[in-house]
Amino acid sequence: MRSQNGISQMMSNPPRNEGSSADSSIKSSAFGNHTERNFDVVKDSMDLAISLNKTESLNAVLDDFSEGYFSLSNENRKKLLLVLAKEYDLNRNQVRELLKQYLGLELQSGNEGESSNVDDFQSGALFSAFCWIEKNLRQALKPMYDDLFERLNNHTGGLKFLSILRADILSILEPENIVSLRALEYFLKEKLSTWLSPAALELHQITWDDSASLLEKIVAYEAVHPINNLLDLKRRLGIGRRCFGYLHTSIPGINLGKFLIKRVITLVKRDMPQVSTFATLSPIPGYMQWLLSKLASQSVLAKGDNTEQPAGGSGSTFQENLLEPDEERMLMNSAP
Repeated sequence: MRSQNGISQMMSNPPRNEGSSADSSIKSSAFGNHTERNFDVVKDSMDLAISLNKTESLNAVLDDFSEGYFSLSNENRKKLLLVLAKEYDLNRNQVRELLKQYLGLELQSGNEGESSNVDDFQSGALFSAFCWIEKNLRQALKPMYDDLFERLNNHTGGLKFLSILRADILSILEPENIVSLRALEYFLKEKLSTWLSPAALELHQITWDDSASLLEKIVAYEAVHPINNLLDLKRRLGIGRRCFGYLHTSIPGINLGKFLIKRVITLVKRDMPQVSTFATLSPIPGYMQWLLSKLASQSVLAKGDNTEQPAGGSGSTFQENLLEPDEERMLMNSAP
């Protein structure tokens, strides 16, 4: 159940989305406030988190790296991320050598194909060589920072840390496009998309009885249909209305809208079988303003039905029936 104190605080101090400065304070408080560590010490901690093979001490190393990262200034975070992007990228010289070997085998197989059938080729030493190089290529095409991401994903609080890490990368890329950092961001995004697949998420119906912290986040961060205040949210969670969200035990914020819509339709059909038509207007910015202006124009036309037509009857009598009368009335009543 919600904390009444939490709700009271929300009503007296409505949540605000104040941009990067607020985000920075959230990121810092998420892992505690620490005096800034020496950059080289944090870098060594990151090196160890990537290279360490002893699993029994890995958790302590990852904790140390996470705390060290959050203690850094924004400038030193950028410096560390550039080190990660450049020094722990994939080994392109190794990839190039493996490709040369692979293409050389391909040429040999072409020559042999003239005198032997496919079955003989696949069961021979040449096919084994292909498989061996392909395995090595797959490994070589993974950047070294993949090990860090995988280890953090399996570490308590690591997924949240990775989401903040990506937010820092994006804030750096906004004013300047650094190729190595762009590659790092893309790779991390792909990893997060895999880890946060719909199968790993909980579809949760949001109600007024949810925790104050969850309701506060919805008011503050809902971007598709902005919420003015807590009373506005309560109206949207009222009788006859449904609000759903994908929740993850470790991290929010990954775009899973289309999966959410599909599962919500199934739930609404189960709870409200009389509902047969479903639509989403999320991808249409400004749709509500357009629709209300159309309805206002339609209302003006309806009032002018008795206006005298111009001579010759050439005046336009066109009128758009956008909604049924009861639908129009309900929409106009619900408009802010």
